[in-house]
Amino acid sequence: MLYTLYEAGYYATTPLRYAALAARSFWGSPLNPAHDSELGRSLFAGADLFSNLTRRYGKPAWMIDQVEVDGHPVRVRPTEVWSSPWCKLVHFSRDMADMRKAGRRELEPAVLIVAPLSGHYATLLRGTVEAFLQDHEVFITDWSNARDVPLMEGRFDFHDYIDQVRKMLQLLGPRPHVVAVCQPGPPVLAAAALMAEDEDESRPGSMTFMGSPIDARLSPTVTNQLAEEKPFAWFESNMIYTVPGPYPGAGRRVYPGFVQLASFMSMNLEKHQEAHRRYLRHLMAGDGDSADKHLEFYDEYLSVLDLTEEFYLQTVDVVFQRYLLPKGELEHRGRLVRPDLIRDIGLLTVEGEMDDISGIGQTQAAHTLCSGLPDEFKEDYVQPHVGHYGVFNGRRFREEIYPRVRAFIRRTEAVFDKQRAAA
Repeated sequence: MLYTLYEAGYYATTPLRYAALAARSFWGSPLNPAHDSELGRSLFAGADLFSNLTRRYGKPAWMIDQVEVDGHPVRVRPTEVWSSPWCKLVHFSRDMADMRKAGRRELEPAVLIVAPLSGHYATLLRGTVEAFLQDHEVFITDWSNARDVPLMEGRFDFHDYIDQVRKMLQLLGPRPHVVAVCQPGPPVLAAAALMAEDEDESRPGSMTFMGSPIDARLSPTVTNQLAEEKPFAWFESNMIYTVPGPYPGAGRRVYPGFVQLASFMSMNLEKHQEAHRRYLRHLMAGDGDSADKHLEFYDEYLSVLDLTEEFYLQTVDVVFQRYLLPKGELEHRGRLVRPDLIRDIGLLTVEGEMDDISGIGQTQAAHTLCSGLPDEFKEDYVQPHVGHYGVFNGRRFREEIYPRVRAFIRRTEAVFDKQRAAA
C-alpha cells in the first residue's frame, strides 16, 4: 500500500512541479531583464529547489569516458561483458593505443569491484572506478532495480548473490582481484571461501574489504542496533511492499529504495536540511559553482533502487541478527562456508575512523575468520578522519587509501609471479 501511495504522491505533485519548472525557466532566462535581480534570483532559487525535491531521480550515467594514466589521457568505454536479470558486469575498457602512449604495454591485473546492493546504484562508486582505472582492468557489478525485473524471472536472494559473484570471478580468471565495498563483504568472503575449498583456478588473487559488516557484532552502530532491537517479523511487516504498475516488476515484493533513503537521511536529517539551505543561498547569491557541486552529490545520493524481499530479509537475518558467517554457521547450498580453508588469497581490510555504518572492527574480523592465511598475505588499515563514504570515495581515498590497495595487489601479484616462475 505504501508503494502505491508514494507513486500517487509523485503524480499528484506533477502539476506543481511543471509550474515550478516553468517559473525556473522564466526567472533563469538571460532574456528576462530581471533574471539577475535579487527578486529574480530568489524566485528562480525557490522554483529550482521545489522541482529538485519533487522530481524522480533515475539511474545516473557512469560519465567515465577518460582517465589520466601517468599524466596521459586515456579514453575509456564501459562495456557489458556478462549479464543476468539481476546484474550486469561492466568492463571499463581502456584504449590500448592511449595506454601505449602512457608507457603501459602489458595487460594489467583484473579487478572486480563488487558494488553494494543496499539502495544506491553502482554509479555511487564512480570515484572508486576512476582510481582503479589508473592501474587495472576494472570490472564492476551493476545490480538491477528489483522493480524492473518481471516476476517470471524468479527470486534473487543472498545465496544467489554468492553464486553470481562466483560466476563473475570465473569469467575473469585465473586469479582476478576482488574489492568488496560495504554490504558485499560477507557474500564475497563466502564465495572466495567456497572457491578456495574447491581449489577453483579462478579464485581471487586478493580480496579487499572496505567498510564491510563481516562481523556486525563489533562496535555496533545505529544501523546494527536497529537490527538487534527489532524482531525479524518487524522487518517483514514494516519494510516490505508490493511493486505497483506500470513497472515491469509489478507484483514483486521488495524493500523499496525510497524507504531505505528515508532511513539514511533520517540519521543525518539536520545535515541534509542545512545542505539544501546552503544550496538555496548559493542560488540566490548567483554562486553557480557551489550549487552545481550540491546537485552533483544529490543527483547520485537520491537515486535509489529496490531490493527483493528475499535478499533484504536474508541479509538482515544472516548478517545483522544471527551473525552466521563470523560464528562459523553459514551454509550455502548445503555446504558449510569455511573461510579458515583460504590459504593463498591476499586479504586487505580498510575501515574509516568515523564510519557510522560499519563500526571499527567489523571489517577487521575477516582476519580472524581467515585463520589459515599466513601473515604475509594479510594487511589491515584504518583511515583517519573519514566516515563510511570516505572509505571508497573522495580525496583521502584517492591519495591515501587507493595507493595502499594498489601496493597490496602488486605484492600479491609478485608472489604469483614467483610461483609461476618456480613451476
